[in-house]
Amino acid sequence: MRVDFTALFHTLADWTGAPENADRQTSDRQTGEILLAMMRALVRFDDIVIFAYHEKARPIDLFSTFDADDHHVFVTLYQAGPYLLDPFYRTTRAGRAGIFRMRELAPDRFFSSEYFRTYYSQTRLAEELGFFVPVESGVTVVVSLMRREKTGVFPAQEFALLSDTEPFVAALVRRAWSGLGERFAETGQGRGRRSEPVSAADRVWRKLNLTDREASIIELVLQGHSSESIGLKLDISTGTVKVHRRNVYRKLGISSQIQLLSIYLKNLQG
Repeated sequence: MRVDFTALFHTLADWTGAPENADRQTSDRQTGEILLAMMRALVRFDDIVIFAYHEKARPIDLFSTFDADDHHVFVTLYQAGPYLLDPFYRTTRAGRAGIFRMRELAPDRFFSSEYFRTYYSQTRLAEELGFFVPVESGVTVVVSLMRREKTGVFPAQEFALLSDTEPFVAALVRRAWSGLGERFAETGQGRGRRSEPVSAADRVWRKLNLTDREASIIELVLQGHSSESIGLKLDISTGTVKVHRRNVYRKLGISSQIQLLSIYLKNLQG
């Protein structure tokens, strides 16, 4: 795709002339539309979604281009609990910044995990990449660009072009969304107050009578890590991981990962 410099410079002009005293909802929409137009002048993609993440709190949907059906899958269902298993969310928890492809961040068994088969496959994406921008302590904004199966993955040259834009995107995001910590606090999800999803997730493990070690391992299983990967992350042997997994399955009376995911999401949302 050839860069549309006319559209790009018009977008940058709109950004520099955007009012700074707009209400929150209007400001979110204006910033999202500026990022949308800028990205479309540079590369081809199908949808954009911008989430703000704070620790384990339910992410805030700042902007998206989905129709009603896709909004239900990509936003409503996602916010209800699956985000806790999302590689993008896990990357914000690690405090990383920059631009990354989903496949760079996903665990080794992600694409064969029940999370992928049960939730992520509904998105029908060929590829997703994200700009990760820490905006204040504990809060990261992720600008996600998505290409559907019919469109295919981002070519290397387009990804390189987007990588060159990352410093500007980060500056724009930080300028527009500098007070997100207050929004999480307003919903009881930040600044010393436990968020609803954190409490719900903790209640799941307590209700299921899992030990801290069992809970840590099962969370990694659900994210798409193999036993070998879990062992490396937790500094324990692969055999120990497998013993804990068998114990959890026996304790819960299940025999498959799909049953495990079903129990987790049901209790998380209950």
